[in-house]
This record gives sequence, C-alpha cells and structure tokens, in this order.
Amino acid sequence: MFSCTGREDVLKITREMDVASIQFWFTDVLGQLKSFSVTSDELPLAFGEGMGFDGSSIEGFARIEESDMVAIPDPSTFQLLPWRPRERPVGRMFCDIYRPDGQPYEGDPRHALRRMLRRVAEKGYTFYVGPELEYFYFKSDTAPETLDRGGYFDITPLDRSGDLRRNTIFALQKMGIQVEYSHHEVAPSQHEIDLRYDEALRMADATQTYRIAVRETARQHGVYATFMPKPLFGQNGSGMHVHQSLFEGDRNAFFDPSDPFHLSRVARCYIAGLLRHASEIVAITNQWVNSYKRLVPGYEAPVYISWARRNRSTMVRVPMYKPGKEKATRIEFRAPDPACNPYLAFAVMLAAGLEGIEKGYELSAPVEEDIYSMTAEDRRKRGIESLPGSLFQAIQNLENSSLVREAIGGHIFHKFIENKHIEWEMYRTQVTSYEIERYLPMF
Repeated sequence: MFSCTGREDVLKITREMDVASIQFWFTDVLGQLKSFSVTSDELPLAFGEGMGFDGSSIEGFARIEESDMVAIPDPSTFQLLPWRPRERPVGRMFCDIYRPDGQPYEGDPRHALRRMLRRVAEKGYTFYVGPELEYFYFKSDTAPETLDRGGYFDITPLDRSGDLRRNTIFALQKMGIQVEYSHHEVAPSQHEIDLRYDEALRMADATQTYRIAVRETARQHGVYATFMPKPLFGQNGSGMHVHQSLFEGDRNAFFDPSDPFHLSRVARCYIAGLLRHASEIVAITNQWVNSYKRLVPGYEAPVYISWARRNRSTMVRVPMYKPGKEKATRIEFRAPDPACNPYLAFAVMLAAGLEGIEKGYELSAPVEEDIYSMTAEDRRKRGIESLPGSLFQAIQNLENSSLVREAIGGHIFHKFIENKHIEWEMYRTQVTSYEIERYLPMF
C-alpha cells in the first residue's frame, strides 16, 4: 500500500520498485472500467500533458468526429495491482478525462461526481458514503452454478468460499482500501464485503477497484464472480446498500441529540429528498433490465418508497444511534444494486438529498410495519408508493428529471437514456425460454 500525494511520489516509487507498466483506469457512462497501459518512462509526459486516446469506441463518450480525448492520471490513486506478478509489478492510477483544449470532458462520470461534490462543498459539507456490495460466486461464466448451499452468516462446510473472500480482502488492503467485515449472504454462493466509509470520490474509485479485485481473485481460484443484480430465480438478488452522511468539518451534520431519532433538520430534509426523487434516480442506481428482477416483493429488496429505523422492508433505513457514536449517524439507501456506475449513483443520491435540504422538504412519518404484508389499499392509505417495476418505467421517469440532468450533466444524461432505450428494445423483442415453455404447448 502506498500513500502518494503527488507525481514525484509516483515517479520515485516506480523507479525504486522497477514497475513494468502503469494501467490508466477510467470509467464509461455505464460504469464499465476501461484502461490502457503506459511504461514508467512515459509517466513524466503523462503527468505533464496527459495521454491521448480515441474516445469514439468508449460507451457514451464521443462521436467519431470529436473523438480525441486526453487521460490525466490522478497520482493520489497510485497503487500496485496485487493480482499481478511481484517481480516487475504493475501499477494503476485513476484518470480524469479532458478534451484536447484542456477542458474537462463532460462525458466523464468521475467529472460528474466532482461537480456535485464541489456544489455540496460550497455549502460547507463533505459527502461520505459506505457501500455494501453483494455478489455471487459461480463455477463459470456460462451458467449460474453455485459453489455452496450457505445462507446468511453461515460458515464452513456450508460456506465454501471463505478463502476467496479472505484473499480478496488481502488484495483490497494492499491497495489501501479499508474493509470493515465480510460474510456469506442469504442466497447460495452469495457474499458481501463491506468497505469502511470514505469521501465519495475516493469511495467511487474504491468501488471500481473492489469489483475488479473480487473478480480477479475469483479468476485466480478458477471460479467466476458476478455483480449481476439477479442471477438466480427464486433467490435474493444482490444489492448495494449505500450508507451516507454529510459532515461540516469534523461534525456530523446529520446528528441532533435533541431529536427523538437523533436526526438533524439537515438529515430529515436529506431523507425527504431521497424519497421524493427516488423514482427519478433509480434508473441510474439500478440501470439494467435485470435490476428490476431484483426489485420485487418477497426477496428483501426495497420496493416501496418509505423510511424507518428498524424496518428493513423500507427503502431508506436509519441505523439506531449508539451513545457516543455521533459520527456514525447516517442513512442507508437500500435500492441501488452493485452493477451501477458508482460515480453517477453517488452523484444522483447526493443531488436528491441536497434538493431536499435546499428546498426544506418535510419528512414523512417512519413506517415500522412490514410493508410487504400490507395490502395495496393499506399502502395507498399510508401514501406509500412503489419504485418503477421495469427499466422502461424507470427511464420514463428519468427523462423528465431536471434534477438528474443537472446532477450528471446533459451529455451523460442523453447518452445514458439513449443507451437504455436500446437495451430495453433488445430485451423487449427477445423470445425467452419462459415464453417457449409456457406458450408453445398452449397454442
């Protein structure tokens, strides 16, 4: 693990460690990690001028007539890749993407999150997040064949992937990413490794690193890891619950000792913003057709727009306050899944919460009853609405959202929607095995 504060630190380490090459990492609009490699000899030039590349082949970047892009590495993100050979190791740095004229590229998701963080910083806040990413191990990438029959918190012999999780944690720690705990999740072969909360941009980088570390470690052990939201019918899907809070310096702006729930006015308005705009932002936090196979009643996924303290069937949960742990006061947004673009997901969550603060949204009463057991009429009387039931519905809501457009920028907004319309049309026109099995014998 290295702590680099500037380019000189990186240049010194690469010389001393005889680093063979450095991968430049960046992210497309859909959250897919992209990279190209440079040799150590090219680093001084890369830091000074950036490295040019063709952006026309990157999803959501540029048309071919405006494809020239420049990647400028962020030296504070330099680390060695623990899954690559120790002799002549390989490093990586996250990059910010610029146009040749030196202007930040508006299609760069990292830039979109930076813009939102500058906006909240102008109000005196720092945005912290702590995501809980769930995932599955399968025997291969061709079929979802599980490795174990384990359930929530199970250990061997039911959980046969403890070594995989442990080695993944070691890899993350070597890259400077703090892990709080890990365990087997509810479904067979489903797992979770939770990262310690951090500032949102660093955490978005860490989330991208986490996903590749999980998959590379699995590959080295001859198995396949996937963050697909719902790979198994009849089992829980994988979520990415996101704990979040705002700090003013060292003070948690979400904490108020005089409030019955220990929530400040800022926190209440923030939650109200998430609730009001949830149906607009869910296309970003749950961006795939498969995401909405997870967001159905009965599998612990939050379908209903509500909040509570103890109730885990709600979309937003406020973990119970522990005396002396004021800094741990936070809210947990339970809708996102781990196949989202973390830069855009964190940006739109922050935008929704900030809108609630700026406009003074009033927070509704918490719902501590099991919403899944309520009738539709009960929910209607309580004013409990549902999240969109499909990607198509989610995109319709997104198209009318000025909040999301402002948060992620017009370029990403339109490119994202364009891509999702294509995905929905491809899905809509498929003839599935379910249809063949059900309808072919009937007609």
